[in-house]
Amino acid sequence: MFATRKPFAATVASGFHACHPDGGNGVTRLLRMSEKMDGTHDDGGSRGTAASRLLSSTNVWSNVPLLPPAPKPVPAPPPAPVVQAPATVKVVTSAAPAQPRAEPWPPRKLSLALQGGGTFAAFTWGVLERLLEEPSIEFDTISGASAGAINALLLACGLAEGGREGARSRLNRFWIRLMHEASFRSLMLIGGFSPAGSSLAFGPTLRSGQFDPFDLDPLRLALSRDINFAGLRDARCPRLLIAATRIRDGQQQIFGNDAVTADVALASTCPPLVHCAVEIDGEGYWDGGLGGNPPLIELAQQSATADLLLVQVTPTRDSYVPITLAAIDRRLDQIAANAALNAEIAAIAWAQSHAAPALRLSKIAAEDSIEGLAQRSSTDLGRGFIRLLHRSGREAAERWLGQSSHAAAVQIKSDDREPALA
Repeated sequence: MFATRKPFAATVASGFHACHPDGGNGVTRLLRMSEKMDGTHDDGGSRGTAASRLLSSTNVWSNVPLLPPAPKPVPAPPPAPVVQAPATVKVVTSAAPAQPRAEPWPPRKLSLALQGGGTFAAFTWGVLERLLEEPSIEFDTISGASAGAINALLLACGLAEGGREGARSRLNRFWIRLMHEASFRSLMLIGGFSPAGSSLAFGPTLRSGQFDPFDLDPLRLALSRDINFAGLRDARCPRLLIAATRIRDGQQQIFGNDAVTADVALASTCPPLVHCAVEIDGEGYWDGGLGGNPPLIELAQQSATADLLLVQVTPTRDSYVPITLAAIDRRLDQIAANAALNAEIAAIAWAQSHAAPALRLSKIAAEDSIEGLAQRSSTDLGRGFIRLLHRSGREAAERWLGQSSHAAAVQIKSDDREPALA
């Protein structure tokens, strides 16, 4: 039925072009970005592009049948002569249109997309802590990249081993230790460096294969201290989608529960110019945030629930034009971190209007709660700053839980179509 439809990526790109004309450059980047969002750990990318998977995947949209093609108009027959009806005939009126069924709020089952962004991910810690306090909410599938992947692993491992309290304790222990250590190793564990920022910090002669102040073994041990990777195979563990970027072709690689190891966690948070690439099954990998931060289309495909929550920690808006080298690098890093995510949000919005109207995507963004976040550094390990992020995340989750389902769904559409300055 899709033979006569406009290609998915072109449809999304043309919508962007109509709202934001840029001479074709932005459209070209969106098309290329859509073509590159493919590949899984299990099949090596044989499932096609993310766009084609979104249209052809029946396991995602099975509960929402696709709209049939509009029937061809039939010529109206000539009017029949008017005949007076007998008095005994009753007039039957059509039934009133059925009212739409109210969906429960907060959702009973929720899938999470957790963005990475160095220490900004402490905001996600606060969001997750508040969600864990809602006994009615179950977690289905969790995707994450970079620091978002670490939060996802801590949450999933804690749920599998100790339920809600176990997950809360594991998140608290990790982030409190991070605050007290405040070390270079701590930043490496959560991917707190951008590629350009690392060059600025360590100089133009930096080579990741030669410079590695903390090699991978201590980092692997530090992760294993907080995450039981064997427990991720437990039936009580939510489904995981952990992203890393394959160096050979730049494709996003997504690892599921059975494939997640300490090496996968390290690869997802691997800053390219700070420590050497992580090798998994003969392939080299870098930070998962480079290819998708976090994976969103794959989450929609794999999730068993229609309710998706995106926790976005990297700022999208900045009212200042940077002029210093450090400020320019920071802003470039923020733009790059959100580029693939914006394309995936556009694809989800297209699916909602064409194939999956029941899909509900909402967003909790750190920049909506913390003024001037775009001017802050994602490598800031100050205790006061991390506590601010954590507290703001809790408060933002509280507001999200208290609003209506309609407000939560509409918010992400209006925010992404009409970005506002901070």
